Amino acid sequence: MTANTATKTEPQLIGVKPASGTLGAEITGVDLSKPLDDATFAEVRQAFLDHLVIFFRGQDLPPASHVAFTERFGALEPHPLGSRRGLDDHPAVMVLENRPGKLGPRNDFWHSDISFAERPPALSMLHAIEVTEGRADTMFCNMYTAYEELSDTLRAILDGLGAVHDAEILVNEVPSRVQATEVPPGIVHPVVRTHPETGRKALFVNPYFTRRFDGMSTEESAPLLDYLYARATRHENIFRHNWRAGDVLMWDNRAAMHYAVRDYDDTMPRFLHRTTAAGDRPV
Repeated sequence: MTANTATKTEPQLIGVKPASGTLGAEITGVDLSKPLDDATFAEVRQAFLDHLVIFFRGQDLPPASHVAFTERFGALEPHPLGSRRGLDDHPAVMVLENRPGKLGPRNDFWHSDISFAERPPALSMLHAIEVTEGRADTMFCNMYTAYEELSDTLRAILDGLGAVHDAEILVNEVPSRVQATEVPPGIVHPVVRTHPETGRKALFVNPYFTRRFDGMSTEESAPLLDYLYARATRHENIFRHNWRAGDVLMWDNRAAMHYAVRDYDDTMPRFLHRTTAAGDRPV
């Protein structure tokens, strides 16, 4: 069963408009600056689990409301390597900024956030306060589909494999983004993880933080890993989000990779707030 044919719960209190054939949906009828009642939040959460990426247009979201909404999905956590500053009164709200003389850091590579951690984040949430429309889109791909469309034989092989993830490339290639003096040691996660809420299987490898299969060399691992990445990032498996000021977007880090398009320079303003909810150790 692929993500396109999975049974979805029909919402009654919110609008859910799919944004692509594989993942992503726009949510309407919700004002995130106000607390959501339990029934409305349950529908938002279900839409998130169904579509992996959801976004709300035209939101005016103060940091306190941003934090409160994120905490309904899990405990807030800062970036473990201190890559971005937080707000003085809300240190877990990270600031993403692009302005003259301050070019935003690169994220133009497919990855799952902090997959080198023992418990990678469950989800991340961005509130776009200022953007240059038509620039700096974010792309997402569906890792459920990437797994489910493989042959039975290959899925059986991958189900028994682990992969080593580490932060070495983050520290060595872009040192200005991190404050850590030591690189966290590599950690082994299953190549195929089971989502803790949906029970579905998804590939959990990414080109940026995954080094190799456990028990194999980098050279031995590369051909199969490259094949998996190519399958995951096919055009048909991607949703591309065009940012507008007032957007609030969140993605499921457990079953989606993302890529920030770098088609802008420091003359194109961009200012966003970001929060992250803690996750579980992949199994």
